[in-house]
Amino acid sequence: MKGFQPPPRYGGSMISHEPLPITKTITVTEGISVKDLAEKLDVRGKDLIATLLMKGVFVTVNQSLDGELVKDVARQFGADATVISVEEQLENEAIEGFLEDTTGMVEITRSPVVTVMGHVDHGKTSLLDAIRSTDVAAGEAGGITQHIGAYKVKITKPDSPAFGREIVFLDTPGHEAFTRMRARGAKITDIVVVVVAADDGVMPQTLEAIDHAKAANVPIIVAVNKIDKPDANPDKVKQQLADRGLQPEAWGGSTVFVDVSAKKRTNLDLLEEMICLVADISNLKATPDRPAVGTVIEAKLDRGRGAVASVLVQNGTLRTGDSYIVGNTFGKIRAMFNDRGQPITEAGPSTPVEILGLEGMPDAGDTFLVMADRDKAKGIAQYRKMKEREAQLAKSSRVSLEGLAEQIKHAGMKDLNLIVKGDVQGSVEVIAEDLQRMSTEKVRVRVLHSGVGAITESDVLLASASNAVIIGFNVRPDRKSAEVAERENVEIRLHSIIYELRDEITKAMYGLLEPVFKENYAGKAEVLNVFKITKVGQIAGCRVTDGLITRTAQVRVMREGVEVWRGKIGSLKRFKDDVREVARGYECGLSFANFNDLQVGDVVECFDVEMVPG
Repeated sequence: MKGFQPPPRYGGSMISHEPLPITKTITVTEGISVKDLAEKLDVRGKDLIATLLMKGVFVTVNQSLDGELVKDVARQFGADATVISVEEQLENEAIEGFLEDTTGMVEITRSPVVTVMGHVDHGKTSLLDAIRSTDVAAGEAGGITQHIGAYKVKITKPDSPAFGREIVFLDTPGHEAFTRMRARGAKITDIVVVVVAADDGVMPQTLEAIDHAKAANVPIIVAVNKIDKPDANPDKVKQQLADRGLQPEAWGGSTVFVDVSAKKRTNLDLLEEMICLVADISNLKATPDRPAVGTVIEAKLDRGRGAVASVLVQNGTLRTGDSYIVGNTFGKIRAMFNDRGQPITEAGPSTPVEILGLEGMPDAGDTFLVMADRDKAKGIAQYRKMKEREAQLAKSSRVSLEGLAEQIKHAGMKDLNLIVKGDVQGSVEVIAEDLQRMSTEKVRVRVLHSGVGAITESDVLLASASNAVIIGFNVRPDRKSAEVAERENVEIRLHSIIYELRDEITKAMYGLLEPVFKENYAGKAEVLNVFKITKVGQIAGCRVTDGLITRTAQVRVMREGVEVWRGKIGSLKRFKDDVREVARGYECGLSFANFNDLQVGDVVECFDVEMVPG
């Protein structure tokens, strides 16, 4: 056709193969779409798609892009790209917004968030109960805290200098949950109260708690509990802690020590006042008018309400109807409840709340952010979910030469496969990691799947296919799952105390090992003469030279130091009588089952076999 011009090919005059010189810097959020990146780069969407196509990446205009790919393609268009998380972007926008327009934005002093830590059974929960005037410990299995809870306490003593102020207490099941949150970048604790029993002194977990608090760079207050006990010695506790760098104020140091008794409710007001005093020194501020930012303390699956998360609002105000993103899930606040279970419509800074309306299950320590654009929140959540899935697949499928060598080295190992289900996310994560750390050189503990909620039919089928044991922590199988488990011969073990669970897994690991048989030497006899008796066979006339020869024991016949036969004694006689045993120095007659090649001078060794775990 006359005048027809073919369309330019990719790589033709419209699109350059060579990257342009860097002339500008752009900042983009993770999971940015092709359309948004084209706007940032100030190029046409189809040119960007063409460039990606040349790199072998097939995308549509609304598709999310990986961070490294964004940097690479931005360089092609003369831009240096910095990829930040959506949390960082929103925080930057909020800060910029405050700087530009501070009208109506009032900064207030917020309530301190206090984490209570210490050794097991030193009275952490009891102290919290006394402060809250409720009883949590009685409802905990074995009196051990299994979940993370957050409680807001108001100081109601009229003559107290801190009257009317509020404190938020976090009660944790252990330091692992605290560390896990810190590892995820969750800076939620303002003050750590380390509880030490006055009658017990400093214990390993006490030191662990102090180390965690120091690593988090958080002020420490020591509550010396159980001072009402007759053998209480608070000065001994102070001395032990002073040796470890926590010098009491009374001794010229900087650490606040308060002697308390949770049982007798002694000095609880003083502890609250000291917490407020330390908080005032830290100068804790928040802006209630901004969009809410917080951290997930705990998440669980509720049969009637779906996914439920406990969130500590750290800044801004959270309201019913707000759209938000948290980790790799998103949602809209359908309902909110305070720490006492009462419905509320808004929550200000330093307020723990339980929220409904999650699309999935977040992890403890995930950042919670209110976003105006629900669709954008959904897109980012989906992108994060996809990235997490890719990382898991890569971890499970990629084999390096080092990994292959490791597999060959561990080929003789036994695997104990487990599926862990629990009632809350924090417990499940800690248990799964704790169990995997129990692996030894001979037995490897593998957690194939862990999750929140009741034990389902699919859990049982997975266990059946992979020869795994199901661990239920504070959850039970439903009727259908229990029936399937019985039919498929899958073992389900239910627990409510983590220490008992650990003991049981240790026993199971021993059970997996091949038993080791240990020989216990019993005695020795020398063959002096050999008699052949018709229809009976050979009888050895012996003298016991050492120990005992026992009728039920096993024997080996040694000839010139070489074993020629091993088996059981057929009969053991003294003169004409059958006997159970013959001691050293005595003579006896021996016959052996299925062995008739005895010679004078042979030595008969007697032993028994004991089975010991591998």
